[in-house]
Amino acid sequence: MSLSNTATPRYYGEFRRKVLAGEIPVCKEISMEMNRIDDLIANPGVYYDEEAINGWKKFCEDELTLTDGGDVHLLDTFLLWGEQLFGWFYFTERSVFVPDENGGSYVNKWIKRRLVNKQYLIVGRGAAKTMYGSFIQNYFLNVDTSTTHQITVAPTMKQAEEVLAPIRTSITRHKGPLFEFLTEGSLQNTTGSKMNRQKLASTKKGIENFLTGSLLEIRPMSIEKLQGLRTKCNTVDEWLSVDIREDVVGAIEQGAAKVDDWLIIAMSSEGTVRNGAGDDIKMELMSILKGDYVNPHVSIWYYRLDDIDEVNYPMMWVKANPNLGKTVSYETYQQDVERAEHNPTARNDILAKRFGIPMEGYTYFFTYEETLPHRKRDYWKMACSLGADLSQGDDFCAFTFMFPLDSTMDTFGIKTRSYISSRTLQKLPGSMRQKYEEFMREGSLIVLNGTILDMNEVYEDLDLHIQQCDYDVRTFGYDPYNAKDFVQRWEQEHGSFGVEVVKQGVKTESVPLGELKKLAEDRALLFDQKLMTYTMGNCIVMEDNNGNRKLLKKRYDQKIDNVSAMMDAFVALKNNRDYFD
Repeated sequence: MSLSNTATPRYYGEFRRKVLAGEIPVCKEISMEMNRIDDLIANPGVYYDEEAINGWKKFCEDELTLTDGGDVHLLDTFLLWGEQLFGWFYFTERSVFVPDENGGSYVNKWIKRRLVNKQYLIVGRGAAKTMYGSFIQNYFLNVDTSTTHQITVAPTMKQAEEVLAPIRTSITRHKGPLFEFLTEGSLQNTTGSKMNRQKLASTKKGIENFLTGSLLEIRPMSIEKLQGLRTKCNTVDEWLSVDIREDVVGAIEQGAAKVDDWLIIAMSSEGTVRNGAGDDIKMELMSILKGDYVNPHVSIWYYRLDDIDEVNYPMMWVKANPNLGKTVSYETYQQDVERAEHNPTARNDILAKRFGIPMEGYTYFFTYEETLPHRKRDYWKMACSLGADLSQGDDFCAFTFMFPLDSTMDTFGIKTRSYISSRTLQKLPGSMRQKYEEFMREGSLIVLNGTILDMNEVYEDLDLHIQQCDYDVRTFGYDPYNAKDFVQRWEQEHGSFGVEVVKQGVKTESVPLGELKKLAEDRALLFDQKLMTYTMGNCIVMEDNNGNRKLLKKRYDQKIDNVSAMMDAFVALKNNRDYFD
């Protein structure tokens, strides 16, 4: 088949037919990607070539093996993803030097270019996405006759080895005629004829093709190790699964763009780390899918469940993993669902990794249900205990009000108010900035002008807020770190009665944390602000061999300050219960 600007891609056409017939359920994001492909079919400036994908399919099935040496039979999803990479072309006009008897001159020519340069695969754990990346790398290494530099990147070097492992097995088995030729001979033959020397081999550098001088190597997942390269084919594995603060895909793209028809495949399952570089990339991808930002050079296959309730329906699980039943069994998924029901600490990881549902933080201490906000309430003229966490005074000051709602103190109303500087807000990454602006709109986060927070300004704003809400603050608990100026002014204006120091550590935190956990389980902490949901979702608790617990801030920017302030307020309230009789 020749190039056509009207043809429907073969494997996409089969996939679309099954989706429209109801045979394959898809999520909203895949539906939007299908709309983008339909737009390419309708675009007269974009051409489809079936021979390109057929060549890759024949190479994989004739020459390659699985990691264990088994034969390769490409999955329908691999053909669908690969067709999007290799099947689309466009023409661009360029000035090309043409030599002649007078030396030569530049003439304008139409050059054929592959359309897609970047492909993002966000798909559930067990979908064989790493194997797909390995097949692409192998193809570029051994079929492309130009000298190419290729890299594979993962959170750890050992994890990146998973892309190279099937290639090494294929070299060892050399089942097809091409690999039989490339592996004929010996690397130790350094003095004899080069015809008797091995042309493709695994070396200390990586995988080398000595015929073309091409190299596939592993690189660390850090910007300083990835900048300035001229790589043609690149795979980035599990870029959403770990807490990375650098856009490694962007760093690779800057160097790869120096080469014609470069390619980046970013593969990952959904992660539990929010507001990092991965979420910034996802925001851009969603803009492309929605049509806010038109970029036909990016292919996006984002598999996930549309709603958490779909976890209860096995027929919907294929939305999150299209290879379910082929590369991973339904039984494996069922076991993880049962584990999530009985082990709350593993719930968020399973929902993210298996079903593509992005969860808020790790939530090792508070489960997802415990972080859901209640209906909005006001506590005008009610008695309360105030907790303060000022330990990050140059960045984040948190205050939490606890209102006892019954005489037995089994239910508490919760209100929060936090402060950051304008400089802190300006330096936030895109996804985190969006989150903070949501808190600002609900009134739980206040931005004060300047580089460093002025504690007197914080005090005056908080005092005005207490007066406007007419809260009756009877006790005040605080962590002493960085709190001297604030507490001195509080005692001058309100007296020292009911003021309690709550030092951080296992000794003071273990018991109140356990009690707050029980209240959260019973849904007896009645908060209605998203800032409290966010900070509870970030809470990780470190537990020693004796069962003693303390709050742990895994990273500086994963805020749990309002939960810490709530614990301070709770300790002050418990130590002065007679003030609330």
